[in-house]
Amino acid sequence: MTALQIADIIGIVSFALSGFLIAVHYKFDILGIFISSFLTALGGGMIRDVIANKAPYVLNDNLPIILVSGTLFLSLIFKLYKKTDLEGKTTFIVSDAIGLVSFAITGALIGIQEEFNVLGVLMLAFLTAVGGGTIRDILINKVPSILVSEFYGTVAIIVGLVTYFLHLINQNSILNLTILFIAGVTLRLLAFYRKWQLPKL
Repeated sequence: MTALQIADIIGIVSFALSGFLIAVHYKFDILGIFISSFLTALGGGMIRDVIANKAPYVLNDNLPIILVSGTLFLSLIFKLYKKTDLEGKTTFIVSDAIGLVSFAITGALIGIQEEFNVLGVLMLAFLTAVGGGTIRDILINKVPSILVSEFYGTVAIIVGLVTYFLHLINQNSILNLTILFIAGVTLRLLAFYRKWQLPKL
């Protein structure tokens, strides 16, 4: 299994969980919960694939649907729907951070595979990481996290930039990407809990 496949699986599962938690928080029905999880987990990847001129992964492979459905099933089994105010709780924050960093890596790797320049790689990393969550937030009439949340989109850009740099020096190994993944998740969690913000006008 390649680094891209591993990161994609981690991202899908993590974002499906965060989509589930958001939907429960806003008291969606069963269909709304599935749509929220589906869009959060797969929306960014679909945007990425379209820009990279590829058929969206979700349309030619059953694994993404299985991962989203399995995550929803386990969330119901463990009765996560009984929890309240999850948007500010550890479960949501950690799953969202893991999904963000995983998808930033997958977006950057797809950009590198397609021989995009550094701007193209950063754009794919950013859109893959935040695209699904942004679509979800717009649907539920919520200000997208990339506009207000602590270092949210910034983390995706940093991770994409480091992934591209590792490619330039031929160090895009699974080990180095794992270290980058851990560092990216740690940065996102630190930014959230310490309320780090970019300057505002």
